[in-house]
Amino acid sequence: MEKVIVAFESDKSCRRIKDILEAAGTASCIVCRSSAEVKRVVNKLHITAVVCGYKFPDESAEDLFDDLPASCAMLLVAPRSLLELCENEDIFKLAAPVSKGDLAASVRLLLQMGRRLEKFVRPRRSDEERSVISEAKAVLMGRNGMTEEQAHRFLQKRSMDTGAKLIQTAQMVLDGSWNA
Repeated sequence: MEKVIVAFESDKSCRRIKDILEAAGTASCIVCRSSAEVKRVVNKLHITAVVCGYKFPDESAEDLFDDLPASCAMLLVAPRSLLELCENEDIFKLAAPVSKGDLAASVRLLLQMGRRLEKFVRPRRSDEERSVISEAKAVLMGRNGMTEEQAHRFLQKRSMDTGAKLIQTAQMVLDGSWNA
């Protein structure tokens, strides 16, 4: 079961939302009581969905959203009057009081959105890997007079031919194991 953060100022609200989501089998919930705690948990556990109230002891939900990774979706559950104060259109909003079915369905959609966001914003290669590949291309360009595109194609083709990852092939070029 996927994990979701449930964060409200009130213990009662946290327990109620957590009980509804877990009883419906929608998500396993991690309860947080402050925005600082939400930020720590999101970054530590790579959570992609937060269900929360309008404000926390340390800041508003809208301010919290601005500090979360782009791959994290937020569902703000609050009275309509408070939802109208939230100007960020990237935050999903659900007017309270809410039915159990509507809450569970909204969180399922939120989790789906979080998975999609994570695919698009997750870097494919680390900075270190990109650096190694760039260095390998530079070596190939300098040693063999290749263009950057030709060097990249050489690395790709060699990787496919040997079944090695591109980063492994680039490292072998840097180590002098392979020559073009």
